[in-house]
Amino acid sequence: MQIWPAIDLRGGKCVRLRQGDYGQETVFGEDPVAVARRWVDEGGQQLHLVDLDAARAGASANRSVIAAIVEAVPVPCQLGGGVRDEARVREGFELGLARLVVGTQAIKDPEWFREMTRAYPGQMVLGIDARDGLVATNGWLETSELPAIELAHRFSDAPIAGIVYTDIARDGMMRGPNVAALEEMLDAVQVPVIASGGVTHLEDVTRLAQTTVSGCIVGRALYEGTLGLSDAVAVGHATPIGEP
Repeated sequence: MQIWPAIDLRGGKCVRLRQGDYGQETVFGEDPVAVARRWVDEGGQQLHLVDLDAARAGASANRSVIAAIVEAVPVPCQLGGGVRDEARVREGFELGLARLVVGTQAIKDPEWFREMTRAYPGQMVLGIDARDGLVATNGWLETSELPAIELAHRFSDAPIAGIVYTDIARDGMMRGPNVAALEEMLDAVQVPVIASGGVTHLEDVTRLAQTTVSGCIVGRALYEGTLGLSDAVAVGHATPIGEP
């Protein structure tokens, strides 16, 4: 199971939100590049970047920071947040990102997302952010009537790299992951699923490793010190990807 340290970017800084609420922001680093290097030094083998400015407004204030992170670390980086047109997709891969996560635009324009998965097979990730089982969009500011599992089924035949499945109610709350909802998603799809939201202690990583999840994203727990990255990576290494 892969461990994906999260670096959420807003205004060029490394921050964390609670439940996606932009009014509940904590700044954890003025230098996101240094944060990225730290996670790699502690054993991180891939990084999950989120452009919060782009997720909310569509425009990014973090392009130079993202480019600097990708250049500074020798591990694959995936980026989510505001990926809503082909120009942004092309720019992301030109910056050296390994994968791009698309959520809102996959709902609004599914045929466009399908085109992107065909143009970049195995590099596009479907981001499913759920609140009470329903898909949230536009930086989690809006909740649709679309069930998360139905969205996953819509792209079951697309050549996506996988799904990042976020439980918004658990995100940044340090209350543990929603394993029941995650297992429903795992049972419903045949592609790799990365769990996001709620991982707080090593026991949470161990519990996720007992499912068929391919990886988990860890954010606030690393920054607040309730979980050590090297310990999480060790648990992940003990479990082959996709095997309980």
